[in-house]
Amino acid sequence: MAVSSPRPGAPAEPAGPSGPGLRRTLSVWQAVGLSVALMAPSMAANINPQGTAGTVGRAVPLAFLLAAVGVLLVAYGFVRLCQYFHHAGSVYAFVGATLGARAGLVSGLGLFGTYCFYGVVTSTAAGIFGTDFLAAVGVWPDPPSWAPFVLAGLALLGALALTIVPARRGTDVLLSVEGATVALILVISAIVLVRLLAGDAPAGQTFTWSVFSVPRGTDASALFLGVVFGFLSFAGFEAAATLGEEARNPRRDIPRAILGTAVFGGVYFTVVTAIEVMGFGADDAGVARFIASGSLLGDLGRDYIAGWVGDLITVGAAISAFGCCLACTVGASRLAYAFARDLRREGAPPTGLAATTRAGTPGTAAVLVVAVMAVIALVLALAGGGQPFEVFLWSGTIGTLILLVAYVLTTIGAIRLVFVERRMPAVPRWQVVVPVLALVVLGYTLYRNVVPFPSPSDGAPFWNPVVAAAWLATCVVAVLAAPAAAHRAGAALTAAELGARREAGAR
Repeated sequence: MAVSSPRPGAPAEPAGPSGPGLRRTLSVWQAVGLSVALMAPSMAANINPQGTAGTVGRAVPLAFLLAAVGVLLVAYGFVRLCQYFHHAGSVYAFVGATLGARAGLVSGLGLFGTYCFYGVVTSTAAGIFGTDFLAAVGVWPDPPSWAPFVLAGLALLGALALTIVPARRGTDVLLSVEGATVALILVISAIVLVRLLAGDAPAGQTFTWSVFSVPRGTDASALFLGVVFGFLSFAGFEAAATLGEEARNPRRDIPRAILGTAVFGGVYFTVVTAIEVMGFGADDAGVARFIASGSLLGDLGRDYIAGWVGDLITVGAAISAFGCCLACTVGASRLAYAFARDLRREGAPPTGLAATTRAGTPGTAAVLVVAVMAVIALVLALAGGGQPFEVFLWSGTIGTLILLVAYVLTTIGAIRLVFVERRMPAVPRWQVVVPVLALVVLGYTLYRNVVPFPSPSDGAPFWNPVVAAAWLATCVVAVLAAPAAAHRAGAALTAAELGARREAGAR
């Protein structure tokens, strides 16, 4: 990969293959838009905490706080890597440049799988919330059980259309949609908190710090089972890394977007989930109502404010889920584009997945991504007996387990680049403790979710890690079976890194 001639006063940037490529048009706020939209804080706060409550009871905010700490530790590695290297392949490039092309391809294919599974998560959530809203307002009374899948399909088609148009427009849509829904959630949360503090809450609920403690009789290690849903909620904070070749100032803007999104998510999820649990009640009866709720913030809005607020939250969650689906499609298409571009033979034209549209977006790759999402959704729907919520839970857990492995490889790569090879000599050596602690949190979370291993009779708890492991094993086999492709990928990553070094020296 060569280095293009920059415009006067602009930093050099890696060029793509001959012909049109990705364009540097995105600001730091548009990078933030992709990360925030993929994290989908408004959708996540409305449904993900229920998965955590099933294992840790009232201690949902404690599990989310632990997940926030883990995410901030992981973010350190991404920030350091993005300060050194920027590439549309995200972890594929980071791991490949530090641990070798084969490891990079495996981690990149793993992240691609995560984005595809999360595309199923979010499109299904959009279908579930959208169906509930249409039924509530009388537009589609008594919808059939398959109705959410119809809306999920429409969400996938909409995400495909917005991915193919210039990324500037897509990220603008993501930021505006998510900003509006998050603002609504914060207003409702503030009202609920005020009523809790004033002793004026429904059913006599009150403010309590007990939500940050594990209930008696619950093993503290169970927190790491619930932390999976915490990581699911944060997942996507690193999505801005896939825009490394489209940001105007990637060495500054991408790290800021990643770290800022992680910090915001940590504060937001910890505070909002604490208010949610207290709003329903921190006792056993309240936790039972919490788990059974069809819309956490929607129900709180109805109980604490007015009935119409619940409908606003439901439609807001549906829009947020669609925005997240769009972000998944954008991120996965950039990964597929990066793979195809780096794996094609020298001198070959940029066709197929390696081609971009006149607008500078990987259109063919986007079509492939949506097709993969549709196949995953169909398989899980058949396996789950046609229950949309089961598809949501299964695809979310599988995607998160794969993502944690990608995070582990990225963190190891950051340690090697910064502290072993000292390619960033200005970084103090003592900071190695940060990525090491990240490995401890990630490793124990993975361990706790497979040991003791569930039995086949347990259903989803057994199959989720099996499917995640099968996806990763398939990635490993595919990479080992194509040594020539791995060699081309290594050469491309080496050329890209040399370009990054020249750019750093020019600055």
